[in-house]
Amino acid sequence: MHKSTIAIGMCGISPRIRRLACVMSALLAMSVSGTVRADESWLKFPGGEGPGKGKHIVLVGGDEEYRSEESLPQLAKILSRHHGFDCTVLFAIDPQTGEINPDVNNNIPGTEALKSADLMIIATRFRNLPDEQMQHIVEYLESGRPVMGLRTATHAFNIPAGTKFSQYSWNSSDKAYEQGFGRQVLGETWISHHGNHGSQSTRGILVKDQAMHPVLTGIKDGEIWGPTDVYGVRLPLPGDSKPLVLGQVVQGMKPTDPPVEGAQNQPMMPIVWTKSYTSSSGKTARVFTTTMGSSTDLENGPLRRLLVNAVYWSVGLEDKITDHLKTDLVGDYQPSPFKFGGYVKGRKPEFYGK
Repeated sequence: MHKSTIAIGMCGISPRIRRLACVMSALLAMSVSGTVRADESWLKFPGGEGPGKGKHIVLVGGDEEYRSEESLPQLAKILSRHHGFDCTVLFAIDPQTGEINPDVNNNIPGTEALKSADLMIIATRFRNLPDEQMQHIVEYLESGRPVMGLRTATHAFNIPAGTKFSQYSWNSSDKAYEQGFGRQVLGETWISHHGNHGSQSTRGILVKDQAMHPVLTGIKDGEIWGPTDVYGVRLPLPGDSKPLVLGQVVQGMKPTDPPVEGAQNQPMMPIVWTKSYTSSSGKTARVFTTTMGSSTDLENGPLRRLLVNAVYWSVGLEDKITDHLKTDLVGDYQPSPFKFGGYVKGRKPEFYGK
């Protein structure tokens, strides 16, 4: 029943029936929008029908530059609307105003949602979270459940030495956990801008012997493109890391720009890889990392396909991946350009639930 039909024939019926119809209309409107606000500080997107039904994804955002507060709600809408996953999106919140403020680096409410998560997608940068919020992230990592890291997640945390969770910092000197979450879990920490930031964009070149990997299903060589530049990594990547896509540095900020000649592309840096992570408890998880993932990168259809495929692979649904998985943008998506101080001020999480 469409919500507009509930109003038909309202004249002449009892007030009790009219009230019931109004409640039904409100509930239906909520299901059509696809969002439920569990709290002013985060968003929930209930999944519909699809292979992901019954699985819960928690997307953790908070970076000053690449607009994860815009990209993660859009990714959650795609995953919930088109694929059935229940999604919870967390934000960097100013505790004084309740507004999203990526420059507040010590507050991401709602990390307790990770207790029921089947996958954590993280896109934070240099966060120093209070122990009670960080505890849930650490417990998730220790549980052996999968992780997807986007863009600045290689340097997700900046936690002072000598504190409870300092080993997870991007620059950790702990001999058992050097360079923290980025290096130990995702495969790399912050190294450098390999492309010229803001003037050289990135084209994705598939690694030939990995072209049949489930994560690359439906993606052709050179289709992935984003205005964010290539990050530097140290080669080879650690452990069982498998590069899937290399980042070709191109001369300008358009997908048709030619590649840069010379050392920057000799060799090209991996921008997408998979690996495993074994926690101190001995549990092993699947890990997917990409150094792409800004809000403007998400306008590229093949990159969205990559991320959706990666979600399926991460949670063990790779047999459900086809080149027909729907990756269309949901709603009116007009991402802000990446830059420090470029977030849209005055918005609370509910804005991105529209």
